[in-house]
Amino acid sequence: MKTNGNRKTAFLLSAAVLIFLLFDILCAASCSGKNSKAPDAETMRVYVRASDAYAQGRFAEAAEILQKQNKFVPALILRAKAEYFSGDWEEAEKTCRRAIKMRASSLEASLYLARILREKNNPEEARSVTEELLADNPQDIRALRLAAEISSDAGRYDEAVIFLDRAAEYSAECAMVLLDRARLRWVSAGSDETALQSALDDLSRAKAMLPWDTPLFRSISNLERTINGVM
Repeated sequence: MKTNGNRKTAFLLSAAVLIFLLFDILCAASCSGKNSKAPDAETMRVYVRASDAYAQGRFAEAAEILQKQNKFVPALILRAKAEYFSGDWEEAEKTCRRAIKMRASSLEASLYLARILREKNNPEEARSVTEELLADNPQDIRALRLAAEISSDAGRYDEAVIFLDRAAEYSAECAMVLLDRARLRWVSAGSDETALQSALDDLSRAKAMLPWDTPLFRSISNLERTINGVM
């Protein structure tokens, strides 16, 4: 029975990954305005294997698995990230640029290209890439943090604070996601203390993300008191 359960779990995980891949392909087609050719079964199999290695921190292995994948943008982005975290910045830059050439709208590829350029001590180009990112994605917290780091590196601390202020402001959206999940957990938990504790954990993280006292903060605190009262 345990073996069957493990097989079922593995099957569901594989199915989830395949659904994610198909969703990414549809997004690519929508962004480019063209019909994107779906990858074949072997390409998807290789990508799933590399994703598993990447998730376990085996970055060099993930990059090696994807070495021959040069036409599937998600595979290129994953390879660039694996190369980046392996410290192979030269190859990571080449892979990022190839991905951007194929899909100019890729936020992930541009973000990692800017990070790579910063690591390679090329701050002006890193700043330029980040500015382009923020022009298209002004609310992206990762891009705002990177812009703040680049400004701080150059001694422009006032500018860095402005970027971080914007990131803090937009983090309220993330706090709302956690609040919504906590509410769902609270409603469905019943007397399950594990689920109730998970809801409290979400609320604690949500409160930490808010930059100031807002009505949302009070909503979080009220729900927190309610759950604590039940527990």
